[in-house]
Amino acid sequence: MKDWASLPLRLSLGIIFIAHGAQKAFGWFGGNGISGFAGMLTNLGFRPPLFWACLTACTELIGGLLLILGLFTRMACALLFVVMLVAVTAIHFPNGFFASNGGFEFNFLIMAALVSLAIMGTGKFSLNRKF
Repeated sequence: MKDWASLPLRLSLGIIFIAHGAQKAFGWFGGNGISGFAGMLTNLGFRPPLFWACLTACTELIGGLLLILGLFTRMACALLFVVMLVAVTAIHFPNGFFASNGGFEFNFLIMAALVSLAIMGTGKFSLNRKF
């Protein structure tokens, strides 16, 4: 069963990150697109905002895809963990713990899942195992 354990974790995390990356990059799923995300980053004090917006969106899109494929999973987990850590410190932490108040509850769960996946590895059903 250990070979199966990481598969639902990889797929769910990958889908979440691809969806959020698509919101940031393309404005899909109700997102504001790259210019809207860059505007938010400007308000948060990130300079240059367009660079950080593109880097974040690409990290979420590519990192999510890598998780789904099970390729370079530990590196993807590490990069996505950093994205979540920045989101918590820059946006969510001042709002407290609960997501209903804009807090870091959801981010905390995702960060824990990323750490677990990095420790566990990709399992049998991944491209890492094929190479």
